[in-house]
Formats: sequence, C-alpha cells, structure tokens
Amino acid sequence: MSERLDVTEGGLLACCASRRWAAEVAAGRPYAGLAGLRAASAKALAGLDWADVEEALGAHPRIGDRVRGAGTEAAWSRGEQSGMDAAAAELRTALVEGNRAYEERFGHVFLICATGLAAAEMLAALRERLGNDPAAEREVVRAELAKIVDLRLAKLAAAPGTEGER
Repeated sequence: MSERLDVTEGGLLACCASRRWAAEVAAGRPYAGLAGLRAASAKALAGLDWADVEEALGAHPRIGDRVRGAGTEAAWSRGEQSGMDAAAAELRTALVEGNRAYEERFGHVFLICATGLAAAEMLAALRERLGNDPAAEREVVRAELAKIVDLRLAKLAAAPGTEGER
C-alpha cells in the first residue's frame, strides 16, 4: 500500500514560511508520497513572486546566529547550521561581517542550504555571492530555498503526528 501524506498548512510553514507556498501545497493534499509532495512544492516555489520569497527569507536566521526557540523550524535550523558548532571566533566574526555586507547589498538575509557544510564553506560561498548582481543572486536564493524546503519536507514526512501528517 502506498504512503499517503496529508500534511497540514502549519506543518508546511515550518518547511517554508511563505504563506502562499504553504496554502498552494496544502491545497493538493493528500499526496501519494514524498515524491508527489516534493513535485507540488517545486511547482509552488517556481510560481512565487519575490515578495513571497522575502516572506520565506524572513523566517531564516542569519548563518552563525544561535537559533533559539522550541518550534520545529527552530530545531531544524539548529541542525542545519551544525557546521557552525566548532567554528573559531575569527570565522564567526567574519560571518557576522559578511552577513552585514550581504544584507546591505541585497536587502535580505544570506540564505544557503547549510546542511553538511562547514563554517568555512558557508563563508566562502557568502563572499563569492557578494559578487553577484541582484538578479543572479535572486536565482541563487531561489535554488537554495528549494534545497532547504526539500530537506525539510523529508523531515516533515518522516515525523508524522505533530501537525497532522500522514
């Protein structure tokens, strides 16, 4: 028997804070499995305008910030940024400065799919992306957001019960 995913809008918002995205994905439920959920997510993400992406970005902490809170999204962010745990003070300072420069240049938080990356890799990506023009950087941000959402959807599907999933 195939797995049915009946994700809730609340559960989806922990994956991506765009209300438009969450409503669109929730409207297609239940899904036959994770592949169907991910396909609906990708379609919804591709249709977001920049204001919707900025809404999603607003829920993401700066790389290197200590994520506080007890919610699902906060717990996932802490895990995703675990590459920062052993970072030296100089590296943390460079990330704070890099985040500031990035936000001044682009007007939003630096977003990167941090899962599996060391702090030095995140800093190198930040510095490289500072050279992007705004249009190119928006495309990179969309791609990074899609990677994060994909990972979180898998976590959501694997942990039924808290938001009415399965």
